[in-house]
Order: sequence, then C-alpha cells, then structure tokens
Amino acid sequence: MIEKSNVTIVEDIKDQTRSAQHRAILNANKEMLILYWNIGKIINENSTWGSKFLNKLSNEISSEFPTTKGFSVRNLKNMARFYREYPDIEIVQTLFAQITWSHNLEILRVESKEQRLCYINKTIENGWSVNVLAHQIDTNLYSRQIEQKKVSNFPINLPSPQSELALETMKDPYVFDFIELKEDAQEKDLEEALINHLQKFLLFI
Repeated sequence: MIEKSNVTIVEDIKDQTRSAQHRAILNANKEMLILYWNIGKIINENSTWGSKFLNKLSNEISSEFPTTKGFSVRNLKNMARFYREYPDIEIVQTLFAQITWSHNLEILRVESKEQRLCYINKTIENGWSVNVLAHQIDTNLYSRQIEQKKVSNFPINLPSPQSELALETMKDPYVFDFIELKEDAQEKDLEEALINHLQKFLLFI
C-alpha cells in the first residue's frame, strides 16, 4: 500500500476545507436570498405607504442592526422588485439562491424571463463573476449564442471552489453581513424581527 506524501495530504485537506467553506457560504447566501424575498413580499404588501415607509423601514433596521449594511432604501427597493419578478419562492430557493445578490441584480437588468434563466444557468455552469456576467449581458450573449443554438436547458453544477463565482460568493459583503447577524444571539432572525415590528413601522408613518 502506497502512502500519500505529506504534500498530498495537506493539499487534500486544503481542498476539503475550501469545499466545506464554499458549501457553508452557499447555504448562508441561500438563507439571505430567501430573507430578501420575504422582505420584498412585505414591502409590496404595504406598497401604499410609498417611499416614506421604506425610509422608516431602512432607518429602523439600521438602528436595530447597525453592523448590517444591506438594508438601504435602494436595496429595499431591489428586494421589492426581486419579489415582484419572482413571486414563486421555489425557484428562488432552487435556482436564484445559487448565485449572489449582486449577480441577481445584474440579471434583473434583462427584461426577458427566458433570457434571465439562460444567464443564470450560464453563470452557475461556468462560475462567472459579476463582471463577467455583466459583460455577457452587455454584449448580448443570448442573441449571439443561445438563440442561434436554441438551447433552453443547461446543466446546473456546483462551481468548483476555484471558480470566480465561488470566490466572489465567499467574499460577498452582503453574505458576510448576514452571517454576522446570524451569529449574534440577540439578533436571531432579521425576518422575524421585521415582521414583529411591522405594525410599529406602519403606526408611526
């Protein structure tokens, strides 16, 4: 029986560590995307309050969770649009949660839902960074390649830990803010806190 060299053992452990880190970050990213979807739903259900509601909501969340930077008025509007564009939570959980929030915002620039699915699948398949995705959208990859080949289904594979998408997910500031929130015992669940305080937000508008 041939024993592995020390170098090989160390490299194996490094690869396993990277893979475990990536899986953990992907899970955190998924939870964050679902949270954003739920917040978007709440905002849309109270859309009659207008921008004043969003200002109050943003200020209240920022005050309650000062280390979390993902709840500006602009990003709350993005959450509201995210929910309107994708009202089916299942597709969010199974597909859109596989890419970062920044990737999702880029894809929202595309009007056609068929093209969006193409770009998200290509992002997952190839491990694209946000910059690469933006370039592919700007240069109209869909018309150049996808439409010509009439391809509608792509294999969805977990990007390797070395891919640009994986690396970008692991350093995404939204995800890390979210992880910090989840680790604080006094800030257990932002969604629960938001729902519990929603009545107060509405009363003071």
